[in-house]
Amino acid sequence: MMTKEPVITVKNMVKKFGNFVANDNLNFEVYKGEIFGFLGANGAGKTTAIRILCGLSTPTSGQMTVAGFDVFRQTEKIKQNIGYMSQKFSLYEDLTVYENIRFYGGVYGMKIADRKAKTAEMLDRLELTAYENRKIGDLPLGWKQKLAFSIAILHSPKIVFLDEPTGGVDPITRRQFWNLIYEAVERGITVFVTTHYMDEAEYCDRVSIMADGKIVALDTPEKLKEQYNAANMDEVFLKIAR
Repeated sequence: MMTKEPVITVKNMVKKFGNFVANDNLNFEVYKGEIFGFLGANGAGKTTAIRILCGLSTPTSGQMTVAGFDVFRQTEKIKQNIGYMSQKFSLYEDLTVYENIRFYGGVYGMKIADRKAKTAEMLDRLELTAYENRKIGDLPLGWKQKLAFSIAILHSPKIVFLDEPTGGVDPITRRQFWNLIYEAVERGITVFVTTHYMDEAEYCDRVSIMADGKIVALDTPEKLKEQYNAANMDEVFLKIAR
């Protein structure tokens, strides 16, 4: 359930690499319980911004807080309160399903009893209990993606960052993946997602579109379609990209 309480606040975010400006004065808020879509073509600056918000990279200037913590001074606190799933698959292929869960549970600082209870519940929900001793590398891509997402929220973070999580999976698996996202939101987790699939932008509460390091549009999918006189988000994106 979305509220107007901001869990991410970004004011004048700038990130430069030498003379290249990857993030050019970004301003936005993400609200508690929201699915916030962060869209843009390759090279638009999306991943750079996500890395800053996850405490993995330092901005050049600006004021930013994530889950109430400052990105310059409290990156360790930020990391404890978020989940992250990268576009390059984030689990260890040569470890089993159970070993991956145990490893990440340890990284997230979970108590053993909590981790065991959540692991059993998660494997049951994903119908993977019979596969807990199977190596990740032997699982189909769709199963890996669903597992990677479930592990990213194992510790019940306030926010989960998903960087193109459904790349390369079939439409049915994508739909199942989005069902997992909706379930996470119902449990009070805020979702910050980048995607290449414009139909997925329709599933977001609000969408921000980046081009050349700037945010060029930010609103609900309905309002953006109205504003750009477009039938769908694909058309909105093409009109902005032109």
